[in-house]
Formats: sequence, structure tokens, C-alpha cells
Amino acid sequence: MIPYNYIVVEGCIGAGKTTLTKMLAQDYNAELVLERFADNPFLPKFYKDPLHYSFPVEMTFLMDRYQQLKSLLSARDLFTDFVIGDYFIDKCIIFSKNNLLTDEYNLYKNVFDTISSFLPKPELILYLYNDAEHLLQNIAARGREYEKDITAEYLNNIQDSYISYFKQHATIPILLLETAKLDFVKNAEDYERIKRILEVRYEAGIHRITF
Repeated sequence: MIPYNYIVVEGCIGAGKTTLTKMLAQDYNAELVLERFADNPFLPKFYKDPLHYSFPVEMTFLMDRYQQLKSLLSARDLFTDFVIGDYFIDKCIIFSKNNLLTDEYNLYKNVFDTISSFLPKPELILYLYNDAEHLLQNIAARGREYEKDITAEYLNNIQDSYISYFKQHATIPILLLETAKLDFVKNAEDYERIKRILEVRYEAGIHRITF
């Protein structure tokens, strides 16, 4: 059994976090919380014109994630129910700092700090770490038109921002799992290895996991 009541699977764009989260939720009969990126009308516009659409895309994500987590998690008893999600609310800060101008980010952070304080935090984060080349292959394979112009530089910036943020805010266990040589979808042994690392109780801090 997983000794946590609320965990999230995180990772850069194309890391496979949603796929893995769905698999784990099914196997452990967990409450599933998935990011509703398709509901953000500004996302396709952002990838075409990030300068003009960074702020509305980030604000839309923030409010949608807040409403979703508030309704699905805040009313639950996190000490008895197992919840698993494919995003950490703090990714709002990670992406916005990378995408917004300084004055926009300062305003955004004030809003984030206010509303995020009302949300429960996960007890464990599993971060799927992969290199930009593999991430781009995964992005191309899923065929979303608006993602076709994502660059390796952008992915590296996002991933570096994740790691930097974790180093400064490691108040819970954070597992950095190297996934470049793993295929948890097609290789049952790889998937079972991931399940086993989630069944261990870790101390707060960053734990690098390699197989």
C-alpha cells in the first residue's frame, strides 16, 4: 500500500505524468485529479504569441486549478482517502516565473499566495525527469497542433525551474525519477518498480531515484 493520502505526479511537458497518474489511480482505486488544460482557451494562442498571451493563460490556469482542487480536495478527509493528481498547484509559480514579465509576475504571485494558502498540499511529489529530446518525441507523438512549436530550450528552462523550485521548497518528500530509460506503459517491470518506490515512507527533501 502507498503510505500517503495525497500524492502528485509532476514533470515537464511531455513527461507522461497524466498517463502514469491514471495507471496508478486505477491500480490503487484512488480519487483522480487531472489538469484540465484543454479548457484553457488561451493556451493555443500562447504558443503562437507568448508575449501577448502569457498573463491570461497563466491566470486562467491558476483559477481553474484553484477551483478544481478546492472542490475535489478541500471537502475530503485526506487522512482516510487516497487522492492522486497529475499536477502540483505550485507549478503555477514555476511556469509563470518563466513566462511572465517581472511586473506581471509580481501581481500574479500576490494572487497565487493568497488563494493557494487555502488548498491542501500533497504529502509526496513524484517528478518524472527526462531530457528535452525525449520530451519532444513524446510531444510530437501525441499530436497536439498547438504544441508543435515547443522548443528544447523552452523545455529545459521549465525543467530547470522545477528543480530550482524544489531545492528551495523541499518541505515534503520529492522523488526525482530518471525516466529516459523507462517505459512504464509498455514495460510492466518498469511500472512495478515505480509502484514500489511509492510504497516507501520518505523524509522531507529531494530524493533522486534511478533504476
